Amino acid sequence: MGHNHNNTHNHSHIHTDLKGKNLLISIILNILITVSQVIGGLISGSLSLLSDALHNFSDVISLIVSYIANRLSRKEASIHRTFGYKRAEILAAFVNASALIVVAILLINAAIERFSHPKNIATELVIWLSLFGIIMNGLSVLLLKKDAQSNLNMKSAYLHLFTDMMASVAVLIGGIFMKIYGVFWVDSVLTLAIAVYLIYMGYDLLKDSTKMLMLFTPDNIPVNNIVTELNGFESIENVHHVHVWQLNERELHFEAHIDFNEDISLSKFDDILQKIEAFLLEKYEINHVNIQPEFRKDDPKDMIVQD
Repeated sequence: MGHNHNNTHNHSHIHTDLKGKNLLISIILNILITVSQVIGGLISGSLSLLSDALHNFSDVISLIVSYIANRLSRKEASIHRTFGYKRAEILAAFVNASALIVVAILLINAAIERFSHPKNIATELVIWLSLFGIIMNGLSVLLLKKDAQSNLNMKSAYLHLFTDMMASVAVLIGGIFMKIYGVFWVDSVLTLAIAVYLIYMGYDLLKDSTKMLMLFTPDNIPVNNIVTELNGFESIENVHHVHVWQLNERELHFEAHIDFNEDISLSKFDDILQKIEAFLLEKYEINHVNIQPEFRKDDPKDMIVQD
């Protein structure tokens, strides 16, 4: 059995603290936005403002989930949790993506209902509160933008905040349009647009997090090619029973049974293992390798993938 991974504990600890602090600030900002938009939406009668508030409320929940997951991911592994909480952030991303889609469905239902029963709207309040939402969400987006590039959990939080900011921009434009022309059906159209955008943004994130939770092979890992290349290594007869999965953003695991064409010594196996680890890390960025060596073992060698 072999392992290969980089030791970045100290850097990761500092970076995780920073992510946690930025998330906490974003949570506070979104609570302020939600409260102001709920009050403003009820007073003004604007469904798009209330839908933006509902979206912001889902953000508060999702950001809290992300914050908890971020803290859990720092916990050390134990006898009962040998991987620690390394997958907590993937689970948080799945929950957040699901929340985006559920909120979108609720908004679509509300918008369709409003088309049938249009209402006059206090547009000035809509304009000012949408501006407030743009500023607060813009600050949150800037706080999380860097971390979103390398962490699925941060990406899910970032997407929530970015869609909120864009929704507030749409509400602002709609508020100005309604104030000038007095056509209040624009409010329902904006709500539908926000909902469709939420589904569009949430789908890819839901798909990616589901693949990780299900331990699917990452799309960029060609298992057949890897097996073919490993079969060309010294003393290797056959590579089978292969599993490749992503534990989180930082850990890509590979395990396989390798049938050798001779009864090699343990020291020679270690030499071959080091070459395999170096090859997988350099070419496919696989940083955790587990190999079960075999010699004339009676099992199905023609099965590349098998439980």
